[in-house]
Amino acid sequence: MTSSQAKRYWGTQRVARVCQVSPATVANWIDQGHLKGHRTPTGRRRVEAADLVEFLKAHEMAVPSDLRSENGTEMVVVVEDDVGYLEALLRTLERSDLDIEVVEATNGVDALLEIGRVRPTVILLDYTLPDLNARQLLERLLEPDRKLDAEVIVVTGGVRDDEAASLRKLGVKTIVNKADGIAAVVEALRQALQRRKAA
Repeated sequence: MTSSQAKRYWGTQRVARVCQVSPATVANWIDQGHLKGHRTPTGRRRVEAADLVEFLKAHEMAVPSDLRSENGTEMVVVVEDDVGYLEALLRTLERSDLDIEVVEATNGVDALLEIGRVRPTVILLDYTLPDLNARQLLERLLEPDRKLDAEVIVVTGGVRDDEAASLRKLGVKTIVNKADGIAAVVEALRQALQRRKAA
């Protein structure tokens, strides 16, 4: 079952900026039930856009235009099993000027569920996962009964030429080596978002 509109989720950093409080305060509001939210498998708190609008109105705070329209924010699914790398990447993305909402998964099965749930614009996909590698996950996403309408960026610690070729056959435009640093991943994501907007 899919909803006609994918739900939009905000992280504590973005909510904190809107409410002009610290992310820790937002986390406390969620934990104490003042603000409706949930935790992701990696322990990050997320607030659904509609619940945030309700909260802001109830507390007579201004509702920002990007929350009212919710069309400007692009969904990005980050699939990465290295928790340290994932945390560093998420922190960098939260501090970036990209207007994105990030949903993370730490294995292929969870990634398939999240991709189906939020229908992202871009998928940042680690090549090697505990259950599926990037090629296997993409093959599942490209099965005839599925529709993949997202640009996929594969992030890898190194991939053989034949593996890279098979990923490109499956539609992967960009392969980024982790050795190039998180800034290279963020730049690849920025370019992918620009391509999607121009399309």
